[in-house]
Amino acid sequence: MKPPYRHLRPGDLVGVIAPAGPCSPERVAMVEPLFARFGLRARLYPSCRATHPLHDYLAGDDALRLADLHAAFAEPEIAAVVCLRGGYGCNRLLEGLDMSRLSAHPKLLVGFSDITALQIQIVRAGGVGLHAPMPGSNLVVEGGDADAEALFEVLMNPLRAGHRFTEPLDAGTWAVPGRVRGLATGKLVGGNLSLIASLAGTPWALPTDGTILFLEDVSEARYRVDRLLTQLRHAGALAGVQGFLLGSFTEDADATPVLREHLGALGVPLLAGWPAGHATPNRPLPLGARVTLDASAGTLTLDEDVFV
Repeated sequence: MKPPYRHLRPGDLVGVIAPAGPCSPERVAMVEPLFARFGLRARLYPSCRATHPLHDYLAGDDALRLADLHAAFAEPEIAAVVCLRGGYGCNRLLEGLDMSRLSAHPKLLVGFSDITALQIQIVRAGGVGLHAPMPGSNLVVEGGDADAEALFEVLMNPLRAGHRFTEPLDAGTWAVPGRVRGLATGKLVGGNLSLIASLAGTPWALPTDGTILFLEDVSEARYRVDRLLTQLRHAGALAGVQGFLLGSFTEDADATPVLREHLGALGVPLLAGWPAGHATPNRPLPLGARVTLDASAGTLTLDEDVFV
């Protein structure tokens, strides 16, 4: 699944799947027009319109959601696979996930939040997943236009080594230069903190040694962020990290003191306040690509081609 992938072109067909939670019919009806606005076609797989007979938090049963994932990757005409929304459910698919099917047809998987569980498996296989807003949630609500423009700008243009992400950082930005004056190089991995912690100690855990670890989360009280980070530390998942990139942590109480305590004291570069996660803006990040983090300058630079 190793990149580079082909960037999307006008007229390309994108597969839209719902591997986690369900979406309202009103939101689903907005998805195809969204892609058409950027010159793309969308094929919505059955899970996008499905519900579970017992669990209203799932977009259909596990077999349906997993079948859609496998089918979207296997279909030659599909140029990229985009997840409809997050919620919950991707962890339930991991035991049946056939990575050989996905690896036989390498494609970009786009999404975030609960989709972290699937993107971790893509990264483990040597591929890249795009941590980015999704058409059934962030991109079809008020205020989603800027994120949509940023997402399709990335998807529909080459993204080569040397590209520098210089996003405007939020008001809560803070940085730790670490032992190496702010510079760290490694594979960019991570996503939602809760999902990463939930997989620690399992066969599907995120490998973090030598990486730049990106973390974000939503609606977690400060003590819960503390517990999640403690779990990762106990699992040894923080010891080999070369640098940290922190996105939005949208809690009632500021999580900064907890993040500083657990991560700021590790002696590696750290940059907080990156505009990615459950807040707005939520700008794309290529998980699985090699990057250089300059925590002092507030930049992230690609060290390899992602799209050609």
